[in-house]
This record gives sequence, C-alpha cells and structure tokens, in this order.
Amino acid sequence: MKIVVCIKQVPDTEAEVKWDIPNGTLKREGIDSIINPFDEFALEEALLTRENYDGDIVAISMGPDKAADVLRNALALTVNEVHQLTDPAFAGSDTYATSYVLASAMKKIGDVDIVFCGKQSTDGSTGVVAAEIASQLGFSQLTYVSKVRSVDAANKKIIVERAIEGGIEVVEAKLPAVISVIKGINEPRLPNLMGIRKASKMEIPKWSADDLGVDKGKVGAAGSATKVVEITVPPPRGAGEILKGEIEEVAASVVDKLIDMKVIK
Repeated sequence: MKIVVCIKQVPDTEAEVKWDIPNGTLKREGIDSIINPFDEFALEEALLTRENYDGDIVAISMGPDKAADVLRNALALTVNEVHQLTDPAFAGSDTYATSYVLASAMKKIGDVDIVFCGKQSTDGSTGVVAAEIASQLGFSQLTYVSKVRSVDAANKKIIVERAIEGGIEVVEAKLPAVISVIKGINEPRLPNLMGIRKASKMEIPKWSADDLGVDKGKVGAAGSATKVVEITVPPPRGAGEILKGEIEEVAASVVDKLIDMKVIK
C-alpha cells in the first residue's frame, strides 16, 4: 500500500503576522515557520496506518526552499520518501492551483492508495485543498475524519468516522481516497535525536513544474482562478467592560447593551 501525506510550512501564529496589503499576501520574510499544526495529525495518521497495515509513506510539500524543513521532520519520523514541489511558477497559487500541483505530484508518484491531509492550514484556513485534490484525481473524498476504523487494501475499502454536528458518521469508501483529518484524531509523536541527525544529512528531492508536467498557465498568481481583491487588518480590540452587581441587574444590563448594538431585538 502506498500512502501520501501532504504537509505544509506555515508562519508561526505566535509571532506577529504582517501583510503585504497591496498584493494581498503574507510577508513571510523574517517570520519563524513551523509545520502546519493540522498536518502533524495527518502525518501521525499516515505513520499509524503503515504500522497497522504495512506500506510506504511519501511526504510531499509545496513551497520555497525553506519548506524543506518540514520534510526533514517527516524523514526524522521515518517516512520512506519525500518530495519538495518548488518552482517560482508556483508562487501565489490559490487553493485550486495548489491542489493541481499536489495532484500532479501524486500522479508522478503513482499507485497511491491513501492521501492524508490536515483539515486546513493555519495561514489560509480554507479547508478545501484536500477536497480539490480528490476531485482532480477522481479519488474518494473523506473530510473531517476523527478515526480510521479499518483499511482493507486487498479489497480497496476503508471505513472511517467523520465528526459531524451533533454526532459521528461512519462511512465506508473505495480506495484510493483522500482523507482530511481533524485535531485530536491521534497524538502526534516527536522525532528522536538519531532520526533528526540522520534527516539533517539527507538531500531533499525537488520537483519543478517541468518535472511534474504541469501547465504553467494554471499555477501561480496569474494562473489562479481566484484573486484577492482587498485585504484589511482588523483594528486592535478595545478594553472590555466588567459588569458588577446582582445577577438580575447584570443580565438586564447585558440585554440592554445587545439591543443598543442591534445584536438582538
């Protein structure tokens, strides 16, 4: 069984995030970067699937040179193979262009059975890339997965639990499938020192647009179907107000304020 996991490098949300407002993009220079937190759960689920059902794991990441760091982390955690998808032509890609590149990489890898993705990235927070990959590849689409119950590679079937409003949905789907997982599906492990040292010496294979055979007119800012029309930074949040008094008085005061703000009528 061949397992692919998509991981992404994102700005550390604990740091101050700055925007290039005219271009509608993040200023990534000088900002510490980390692996997308949701992708840590996807990577762990790939490792658990290999442990339970055998197979090989291929980790891929689309991004500039610095994005190789997240792939080294994956190597330190013993994935079998990594590939960095990097090309100036990819800069500014929207979600569909990104999924097009990722899907092209999976076609190049070949014979993929399961693709694991995080529910969303913390920089874009769209949560649609996994679904777009599934659409482009013609794979089964399983979103908001909270548990992988079983994988039957021989009969090309997988059973998962999906977190839905008010409960859990059990779904059986055909393989190959793209699975986007939610936080808490597992407990991501940390690499050991030996793994980190070994990964630090390994060369990260890179695939360009030409290597993947993608149409450069369908990637990057110019090739993206969606455009950022305007971006604004919200004003700083003002100081709150502490209401004191008896519970009935406080409740009445809150209701009056909500009516004044036209939140309720």
